[in-house]
Amino acid sequence: MPEGRMTSGLIIAAPASGTGKTTLTLGLLAALRARGLAVGAVKSGPDYIDPAFHRAATGRPSVNLDSWAMGPDLLDGLAARAAEGADLLVCEALMGLFDGVAGVGATGTGSTAEIAARTGWPVLLVVNAKGQSQSAAALVKGFATYRDDVTIGGVVLNNVGSPRHTALAGNAIEALGIPLLGALPRAPDLSLPERHLGLVQADETEGLADRLAALGRFVAEHVDLDRVVALARPSQAGRGRDAPALAPLGQRIAIARDAAFTFVYPHLTAGWQASGAELRFFSPLADEAPPADVDAVYLPGGYPELHAGSLAANDIFRAGLRAAAERVPVYGECGGYMVMGETLEDADGVTHPMTGLLGVRTSFAKRRLHLGYRRAVLLADGPLGPAGSPLMGHEFHYASTLSRGDDAPLLQATAADGSDLGMLGSRRGLASGSFVHLIARG
Repeated sequence: MPEGRMTSGLIIAAPASGTGKTTLTLGLLAALRARGLAVGAVKSGPDYIDPAFHRAATGRPSVNLDSWAMGPDLLDGLAARAAEGADLLVCEALMGLFDGVAGVGATGTGSTAEIAARTGWPVLLVVNAKGQSQSAAALVKGFATYRDDVTIGGVVLNNVGSPRHTALAGNAIEALGIPLLGALPRAPDLSLPERHLGLVQADETEGLADRLAALGRFVAEHVDLDRVVALARPSQAGRGRDAPALAPLGQRIAIARDAAFTFVYPHLTAGWQASGAELRFFSPLADEAPPADVDAVYLPGGYPELHAGSLAANDIFRAGLRAAAERVPVYGECGGYMVMGETLEDADGVTHPMTGLLGVRTSFAKRRLHLGYRRAVLLADGPLGPAGSPLMGHEFHYASTLSRGDDAPLLQATAADGSDLGMLGSRRGLASGSFVHLIARG
């Protein structure tokens, strides 16, 4: 690719969740990589699971592009960095193409359509053809005309039952002047395993390489790859900036990383490293303490509720984390926040002691969905910044807070629609945390 030219990109989107975006995205990434193309990938929105699957399929890091939580310069910079050295950049949408939240955030409402309009990347629309034929064209026409600044460049039908079914729906769509670029037959055996927060994570998916290869062969057989590649266009958005989304927590940061602590936004750690921070990883499940020579400890989210017994029994980790909190800031998000608390009650109603750095007590036996963007302000100076600093993040979990204890709150927060959420999180000494997954500065 000529130096200075932006890599061409496209967006894989759908009218709704559960339509086949991830199947097509992973299959396309695997098929194009098998052809020898260097393919990059990004994920629209705050989903922290899909980028790991993108990385497994492409061999390259994938990041989130979130128009609610990220400002324009950060969005453009992340897209430009993700495209470096790639022949093609594929953006996987979230939910339905035009779905966002009620209030405008840092750039927009979080919809993938805003990413399409900003970059000029054409949309490859995945349409579930099950139970319909020509009516699919009416849906496609609505999506093609809903926003003048979003281009539906082509369609892939999913769940087609026969060549006749494909012809009925496909001919009606092509009569609109929108090409049909593929038709995927029903293939339930190719689906990826799921759990309560979405897909089982990439590192835990058994036989992932074989699954991705099978998806690649499936998509290559049923989608016109050459026409899909030809659909892509360079971004019109510019190259943005390289500054980190959040300032590093310290110069040497210990990060918990194993099956219980996996929900880390790749753009955050990449930004910290680009700023000169050194990242050191340790495994609480392997009963490892944070390295003694770090100046900050980060416990990200994950699935501690599935490993609560092991974490409670790991005395070296528990004592090491408590010792670290006497010397340096220790910050936890969502699952990490729960492990910093007094107790965690698992789905079976068994209560496990946690590390006790904070007074919060949480439960998965009393499940309640918490989901949505959060605009927050720090209530005190700390590793995330000085008091009053605005932060943008997202909350997605099923844990209930039984008690927050006597700790001071960490954040004052509002939802995306502006409704007041009150005080969130906890802080005590050098320990702090909340259920909010932070994405960027406000």
